[in-house]
Parts: sequence; structure tokens; C-alpha cells
Amino acid sequence: LFLTRADRGAVARRSAPVSLAQQARTVVEFHEAMLEAAGQHVEVTGDALLPMDAGLVRRAMSNLLANACRYATPGSPISIVIEQQARVVWVKVLNRGEPIAPDVLAHLFERFFRAERSRTDSSHHHGLGLAIVAAIARMHGGQTRALSEAGTTEVGFSLAVPPAQC
Repeated sequence: LFLTRADRGAVARRSAPVSLAQQARTVVEFHEAMLEAAGQHVEVTGDALLPMDAGLVRRAMSNLLANACRYATPGSPISIVIEQQARVVWVKVLNRGEPIAPDVLAHLFERFFRAERSRTDSSHHHGLGLAIVAAIARMHGGQTRALSEAGTTEVGFSLAVPPAQC
């Protein structure tokens, strides 16, 4: 239902400006047990104050962080990088691990897409997490992107900066 509403052009309600870094730290705390079990540490760098639907943005960050933890090399660091540009703010999650093939990268944000259906935990994951990230980005006037090269994968989304804040 959420994805259908987003596909029909639903726009996120925006609160007073809040810190994206604080939202990221809240998400990291939520995933603390999973990260600890994998021997992973998350570093949050950058920040931006932006009006947003904080609950939706945390949900997008949570989906990205869960994927990064799941596919990162055990014990490797994970980074959440927040970069403000002129009219957008990017939230990117980076992890070290097996590279993702370019033909797979092109489909990561599609509904029900799973790169490796044969993985033992594939029945627990339905291929909606990154589609939800894409919907949340669209609802905030943003977009998504994924890059994977030299053993580092970066998956992220942008949020449009309202004209009054540019």
C-alpha cells in the first residue's frame, strides 16, 4: 500500500528542519545488536538540517544499513555519509564486500528484485527494502543510486532541499 501511494505521487510531509546525522545515529542504535553480532562498526559523517518526514527517512536509512550489514565483509566498517549539495542532500551507506555486478546494480531499486535468490536467507527477504528506499526518496523529491567498485559498495538516496533553504 505504501509503495502504491508513492507510485501515485504521494509527497512526504515535512517537519521543521531536523539533523540527518541524528536520524542516522538513531538508526545505528536500533541496529546495534545486529552490528555487534557481525563485528561491525558504523561511522556517521556529515550532516544537514532539513525539513523531512523523519520517520520515513529513518526507515530508508534502516533498510540501507541492514543491507550493508548483511552483505559486508564480517568485521569491516560501515559508513553513513551525508553530503549537502546545492539543491539536494545525499545519504549514502558504504560497506566493504563482494562487488555487485553492473547488470545487477541497474535493478537494485526495483520491487521484488533479489540479486541472489539462492542465498540461504532469501526466503526472509522479499526484495522490497530498496524499492521502499526509492519510494521515500521520490516522496522527498529525491532519487537513488548504487555504485560498486574496488570492493566498496555505496547505496544511497537524496532528498531535495526546499527552495527556501538553498
